[in-house]
Amino acid sequence: MNRKYRIGTGIIAVIVLFIVLLSGCRSGSGEKTQKDEPITEPKDNTEAMQDVKQAKEIFNSLPSPLESAMLIKSAGARFDKKFLNPVDNTKNYTTNASQALNLGIYTCDLSFASLYDQTQLIIDYMNAAKKMADGLGILDAINQSTIDRLEENINNTEVIMDIVSETFLNSNSYLKDNDQPAIATIVLVGGWVEGLYIATQLVDLNEFNGNKLVGRIIDQKLSIGVLLSLLESNKEHPAIGALTLQMTGLKAVFDKIKIDAKPITTEIDKTTDVTILRSEVTTDMSLATFKELTGIVAGIRNSFIK
Repeated sequence: MNRKYRIGTGIIAVIVLFIVLLSGCRSGSGEKTQKDEPITEPKDNTEAMQDVKQAKEIFNSLPSPLESAMLIKSAGARFDKKFLNPVDNTKNYTTNASQALNLGIYTCDLSFASLYDQTQLIIDYMNAAKKMADGLGILDAINQSTIDRLEENINNTEVIMDIVSETFLNSNSYLKDNDQPAIATIVLVGGWVEGLYIATQLVDLNEFNGNKLVGRIIDQKLSIGVLLSLLESNKEHPAIGALTLQMTGLKAVFDKIKIDAKPITTEIDKTTDVTILRSEVTTDMSLATFKELTGIVAGIRNSFIK
């Protein structure tokens, strides 16, 4: 499959940012530097704050569950309930890791249902996400007032989108502010994998060439590297090792996808007198590679919801 599209300044800047951040994560920690040579307290604090800033930027670089759902809909995909994690499964998740993964998964499913105006499912999946958040001790992220507000605005898509977005952001803010970045990372992994799972399942193989949804899936080739860096920065958590192995296996399939970019050219917008950077990118993913990707994503996702 060949796909050509234009990338504006914003996307080029994001790609550069990813490269810089990934390089920074591979550098030594502040603690190692302190052993090598004496440093003053202010310098140590500055480096520590820089590490925190880089971790937050990497975290925010990945699409949230809501963004994943929006990418799926923007590609023209249809809604199908069978691809969501059944809400009855909430009783199966008793560990912090399984609750975190499925908080991400249920938030993605909630986002998917919300974008397609699935009224009853919106309420069901908000309640499922609430159970996961409660299990993790995030009592204020999804409380009864959140549920009431959702039900009162069930026919207002804009308000529902705001509530879903707030729910995810509040959950992750709580976890990061309470020194649980590993759990926040696991939530993100769950939501990202669920979005990728739904997307791969919705692709019509009879219309593979030129399929917009396939294009969205290819775009995640960049995200997987960022995700692995985030996992690496939280590797002390006992659940991270297994997730890293799964994401590494997934990356091996993404690596088979070719992305070739022509040299960047400049163009001046005569209306705004702004210089724009442009580059033509060609991507190529065979049907065989797509099927392999679909299989491994399904396997990972099913291990999360069992």
